[in-house]
Formats: sequence, C-alpha cells, structure tokens
Amino acid sequence: MSPNLSLTTQAWRFVVTGGLSAVVDFGLYVLFLHLGLNVNVAKTLSFIAGTTTAYLINRRWTFQAPPSRSRFVAVVLLYAVTYAVQVGINYTFYTLWEDKPWRVPVAFVIAQGTATVINFVVQRAVIFKLK
Repeated sequence: MSPNLSLTTQAWRFVVTGGLSAVVDFGLYVLFLHLGLNVNVAKTLSFIAGTTTAYLINRRWTFQAPPSRSRFVAVVLLYAVTYAVQVGINYTFYTLWEDKPWRVPVAFVIAQGTATVINFVVQRAVIFKLK
C-alpha cells in the first residue's frame, strides 16, 4: 500500500470506515436508549465506541500512518471537540422534534454528518501529516 493515497481514495476509505463506525455508534445509541439511559449518556457511550472504531481503521487503512503518541493526542483532542459538536447538535434536534417518531435517526444523521466532515478535514490536513 502506498502511504501517499489520493484525496479521492482517502475520502472513499474515510466514508466506508465512517459507515462502519456509524453502524457501531447508532446501534449502541439505540440500544442504550432502549435500555433507558439518558439521551446524552447514551450518545456519549456510543460516540466513544464509534470514534474508537473509526480511529483504529482510519489510522491504518485510510491514512496508512504508523502509531504515534503526538498523533494519538491530536486525535483525542479532535474527538473531544467533535464530541461536543455532535452531542450538542444531536440534543438540539432530538429535543426540537420531541413528538416525532423519526427524531432519533434524523438527529443522529445530522450530528454524525457534521462531525464526519470536521474529522476528515482536520485528520487529513493536520493530524496524519504529523510525524
């Protein structure tokens, strides 16, 4: 594998990885809500599982980068920011559409989509350029 993959290849791999990670995230989110967890606790736990899955696959497959302490710290900081963005957006739409049966998947998709764009841009432009 070439460590210098094109933007298109990286974007497609990021989308595939994101799809898998979103399945992990959403599946756990729905499960935790079903188990009676608070919406923000459910989203927090599912976010951690989904983003951990995404980081591990993206580091190795999408960006083909070796493990690095500075890269790991940068990803943790990025995920802290996108966590706040994602939980805030999810909660906003979740409460906005309180009586709508489709509020869980739609709020999730809007929040996830926003976080995905932020994550790809920052990881490609900054984090996986670190040594």
